[in-house]
Amino acid sequence: MKRKCIIILFVAFFAGILFEANAQAPYKHSIGATLGTTQAVSYKTFPLNHFAIQLDLGTKYCYVYGTHTWSFELAPNFMYEGRLTKGLYGFVGAGGSIGYNWQPYSYIFYGYHTSYHNGKGGVNGFFGMEYKFNIPLTLQFDFRPGYRCVFNRYFADHIFDWGLNFGVRYTF
Repeated sequence: MKRKCIIILFVAFFAGILFEANAQAPYKHSIGATLGTTQAVSYKTFPLNHFAIQLDLGTKYCYVYGTHTWSFELAPNFMYEGRLTKGLYGFVGAGGSIGYNWQPYSYIFYGYHTSYHNGKGGVNGFFGMEYKFNIPLTLQFDFRPGYRCVFNRYFADHIFDWGLNFGVRYTF
């Protein structure tokens, strides 16, 4: 019980810091790359002061049940972003992903040479930090825990999914 209270207080404190921040968005648009678990072209925009939308289009690596899989996906993420200190911003939000999943290694299954090609959909949390330099450049570090479903016409596999990413973007 004591541990739950400490976790709740920590989350409330972090949320309070984000919601208390009253500075405007650090920029209007940015474009760049995301590297880490996801390798993607990334676009981020602020339609409202603290509300940001980030779109990532690229590949993602995952190790599931002893197998290596790759996916090509589009991942929209919606977040609240607030200033923590001068140049440093924190964000929290949620998003999703949809795409195509494949396993690069083929197997012999009942005498047939097969490889796995599947659809993929998922939802995820999205939080991290971003630093905006005085020049038109930002650096972002984020963590994306979530759930994904890999499916084809024969089966569906439900998997806990996560990602650690580093982003570099040009702002305008």
